[in-house]
Amino acid sequence: MSDRNGIFAGEDPFAIARAWLGEAEHEEPNDPNAIALATVDADGLPNVRMVLLKEIEDAAFVFYTNYGSAKAQEIEQAGKAAFVLHWKSLRRQIRVRGLTSREDGPRADAYYASRSLKSRLGAWASQQSRPLGSRMALMAEVAKVTATHGPNPKRPPFWGGFRLVPLEIEFWADGPFRLHDRFRWRRNGPDENWEIQRLNP
Repeated sequence: MSDRNGIFAGEDPFAIARAWLGEAEHEEPNDPNAIALATVDADGLPNVRMVLLKEIEDAAFVFYTNYGSAKAQEIEQAGKAAFVLHWKSLRRQIRVRGLTSREDGPRADAYYASRSLKSRLGAWASQQSRPLGSRMALMAEVAKVTATHGPNPKRPPFWGGFRLVPLEIEFWADGPFRLHDRFRWRRNGPDENWEIQRLNP
């Protein structure tokens, strides 16, 4: 496409996404990898929350969570999810929709081990999305798991990653007079070629 140049140039959408995230890491003051992750429950009611994107692989986006959480249960029930990365500092965003699968092998172990000790213990202590009587009860659970699991806890079996393989990626950049630039990459399946279209703002 002749006018897909500059920040939109390239034949690999994952490389473009990594380049944009790299720029945001120098410009965005807090959590440039924060995504608004959207799921639906069993009744089709949407849910959205902020999550940290941890990796852009060659063919997927990866984030981590408690498998007992509402988001994880909704992802596993539907087998699909969507998210948006939005950077006010760059005036850009990336929208992604696609298919999901668990990442709960050695890569999940390695990422869990890279987290701070307090974060690792917190993953054991929190029954994410479930009712909590008080903050004091949560801190008591942290103390309990600290005594049980010690200074080098293994990854909990109920905590790990999700890999989102996109069927659609949209790159958006702010334009003058709200005449924004939008390019949508779309395919029918993970092994198919991308169709790229410029969209009206």
